[in-house]
Amino acid sequence: MTKGLAELAERLRAAERVTALTGAGVSAASGVPTFRGADGLWRHFRATDLATPDAFAKDPDLVWEWYGWRRETIARCQPNAAHDVLATWTRRRSSWRVVTQNVDDLHLRAGTRDLVRLHGSIWELSCSTPCAASPRRWRDERVPLPDSPPRCVLCGAVARPAVVWFGESLDGDVLQEAYAATECDVFLTIGTSALVYPAAGLVDAARLYGAFTAEINLEATPASASVDLTFHAPAEIVLAELETLLP
Repeated sequence: MTKGLAELAERLRAAERVTALTGAGVSAASGVPTFRGADGLWRHFRATDLATPDAFAKDPDLVWEWYGWRRETIARCQPNAAHDVLATWTRRRSSWRVVTQNVDDLHLRAGTRDLVRLHGSIWELSCSTPCAASPRRWRDERVPLPDSPPRCVLCGAVARPAVVWFGESLDGDVLQEAYAATECDVFLTIGTSALVYPAAGLVDAARLYGAFTAEINLEATPASASVDLTFHAPAEIVLAELETLLP
């Protein structure tokens, strides 16, 4: 891994624009449960069965019970070395960006600047109707929430987590910002399975632009064969070692 790290560090030192796409693997060391692993199970339900519009329409109380548990779990977590290194990079260079699939906001808590959140934030709510009077989303970090399910601050309808569920489209403006960030010199895909599109297609877009690409993930993914470098190791270890090689 040492030789590969040296090569990646050299690429980063020469790069003007760098983009990192992060997934659940970045937050695993912080104790955030992953969607697809065994720790993604909750009361015998899988996240893919609960994080859907149909599940919410059928049983909003159940969905909110799960989100309440997730919010309480995440509230006890702290950013790890991977979050810290990426945040440092964005503060050091304004043209270095982080695009995340995570909704835990640990990147924000670490101090990441200009974060692109593809799937929204678990700490934001929106009206499920949605009513014309309410804001598009509002932030509420109270744990636990005083009411479950919570209500729209204006019309009183049931509120929903302001996240993108399975079967829903990403916000067009956010997706456009993410694709704009693929026009870079180095593109890193970190802690993501490379299974969920359109996020999984960002590394291909970066490669078409001419970016040098690298993957940091515990296991091989569909992207592994097409990137320039792969590191099958924890993100918090690889990024911390990489940071020591940069000026």
